[in-house]
Order: sequence, then structure tokens, then C-alpha cells
Amino acid sequence: MNVAITGGYVVPVNGPPIERGTVLIAGGRIAAVGSGIGVPEGMPVVDATGLWVLPGFVEAHAHLGLGEEGEDAAGEDLNEKGVLNGAHLRAIDGINPAEPGFGDALSGGVTTAVILPGSANPIGGQAVAVKCAGRTVDEMVVRDPVGVKSALGENPKRHATSTRLGTAAVIRAAFRAAREDPAQEVLRRVLGGELPWCQHAHRADDIATALRLADEFGYRLVIHHGTEAHLLADLLAERAVPVISGPLFTSRSKVELRNRTLRSPGLLAAAGVQVAITTDHSCVPIQLLVHQATLAMKEGLDRESALRSITVNPATIMGVADRVGSLRPGLDGDVVLWSGDPLDVMSRAVRVFVAGREVYRQGGDATDAAGAGGGDQRRTGSSSGTLTGPPS
Repeated sequence: MNVAITGGYVVPVNGPPIERGTVLIAGGRIAAVGSGIGVPEGMPVVDATGLWVLPGFVEAHAHLGLGEEGEDAAGEDLNEKGVLNGAHLRAIDGINPAEPGFGDALSGGVTTAVILPGSANPIGGQAVAVKCAGRTVDEMVVRDPVGVKSALGENPKRHATSTRLGTAAVIRAAFRAAREDPAQEVLRRVLGGELPWCQHAHRADDIATALRLADEFGYRLVIHHGTEAHLLADLLAERAVPVISGPLFTSRSKVELRNRTLRSPGLLAAAGVQVAITTDHSCVPIQLLVHQATLAMKEGLDRESALRSITVNPATIMGVADRVGSLRPGLDGDVVLWSGDPLDVMSRAVRVFVAGREVYRQGGDATDAAGAGGGDQRRTGSSSGTLTGPPS
């Protein structure tokens, strides 16, 4: 799709803001970003005067379409019971694009989400990055797989093993076997550094175990959740291990969350750790992603890191920064027009474009809504906006 977004306050993230800037999208990709850019004859123009123009946000850890809201067991496809090593399981095979959370994501400016299996198994399966608009998951895929999910701590202890020792032993045995067995293709890709190891870990001792295993096998580690990661910030920074922090709006519902604090992202960033923020949807509704960044900023996270934590950082950490996360030529035309600074809780996503096609408009006529990741407006859960169709 082709469109020129003109006259807005453009925030590319990877460069300085541009007053009265222009973003040109041609063939679904960003062709130019800047001021004084001419609009090709015949290209549709969107006047963004008075609006902020940003890249679509990137949610680095969600369960959209796997743990469906309002469906109970019928829509629960997060965890394969009785499996210790689920490296062969693929999140893409369980995602329902009609799940209302996809529409909610668009209403909060989130255009890309990394969807992972759950944390009941020591090795849960393969994660996939998708756009939040589309009729089938196949047309939504950005990259598959983008990592392999693993879990330490309370969740696998409840469902798969009886001790932390046993959980670590399962992971260690799987990697030892993968070194010798070419059939263990996805784990060999982790060992080769091609795919990150997405390690669910909350407590500092579990994070230390994650570091120990990564040191032993040499894979690229990403800490997911990292509730107590700030307690080991120096160790994470030394190893260049990024942290996908969150969810930050939940209660302390279990022992390993007792030290949960909104200060954690700021402490990690100050120590030199690359930080992304997650809602862990549906633990926190995905449209509140930006508000978690705002409140983390209130508790010490600097503004630049706050914005990067929901754009370029998650895209980089999960290996899709060549497609999404900033406004620069060559990337996908995923652009969100905001009523004001998105880090102001009063601002709203006004219009959302995915690959240059408008897929959401705030305050539109719901009767015009088409199936863009959640079906018609009545199913999106976003009563104040319209879904305007899937990207081509």
C-alpha cells in the first residue's frame, strides 16, 4: 500500500524528532522520512497536522491467540501437558487471529507482537513474531521462529518437575542431546546463536541459573519477566544479556513476584542493560503497554529508554529490527498517529497503519469494521475505535 503521512510531529525513535515531518510509504515499506519531502503525484495523503507520528509499538512477550480471552479451556493453547522438552512445538500452530486481543493491541498502538508458548514446561516451544492485523496467522507472520521459550522457577515446578534442580536438568539434558543429534534442529539453532533462548525467570536465583546454563552452553540468552533482574543488573550488563521486563501492573500473586517494582526497568537501563517492557498479555491487557512504560519512567526510567523499550529494543532483542521498531527507509510501513505524546496517559492512538494500510481508526463508524485480527468491532473489545481491514 502507498500513502504519505504529512505535517505531523514525527518521532522516528532511531533519530531526532522532526517538526512538520513526512513519512512516505510505498509498496508497504517506508520509502522516506524527513522534512521537505515531496509527495509523488497520485499518492494518497494523510494530514497529520497536530498529531504525533511514531512507529507501531512492539510487544516482545505475549500470548495473543494462544490463551484466548473469554474462551476458558476451549481457547487455552498455551501449554502442552506432560511434555518436558517441547522444543518441537510451534506457537504459530495454535494462534487464533480472531482473538479480541489483536484488536485491543491496535487500539493501543501495538502493531507487532512476539507470541510465545506458556511457562508450564521447562522447554515450552518456538516463539513467532506477527503483525496484529490479518485474517490468517500465515499472512501476519514477521518471522518464525524468533526464539525458543524456556521456563525456570515456580511454574514448571507446579506442572512438570518437582524441583528447580529437575527443571535445570531437563534443559541441560536437552542441550547435551542437541549437540549430538542433528534431528534436534531448533535447539541446534539456539546453540549456534541463530535463535535466542527466551528464559522465563522471575527470582534472582533463577536468573543466576539462567546465566549459569547460558555460560555452560554458550547460547544467546534473553531474560523474560526478570522481576528481580535489577538485583543482578551488573551481571546481566557484563554479559550483554537483555531483559524483557514485566508485566508491571500485576499484583504479587505468587512468591517469586514479591519484589516486583516499577523501578526495575530504570535500574536495569541505568546499569547498561538493554530493556524492553512487556504486558505478558493477557496478564495485563496489551493496549496498556505504553502506560507501563510511562509509569516505569515515573519511577526512574529515562524518557529515551522508555520509548525504546516498546519500539526498537524489543525489535532488536527478538531479531526483527530489520522489519519494525523505528521509522526508517526499508522497514515495514507500520505507523501510528497519536493525539499527543504517547507517554502521556491522556494521549490516544488516532489512526494505525500496518504495511501502509489503515487497520484502525479511533472514533470511526463501527459498522464499517472488517476482520483485522479480531473480526468486527463487537469482538475487538475496543469500543472507541474501528478496525478497518487486514493489510494486503
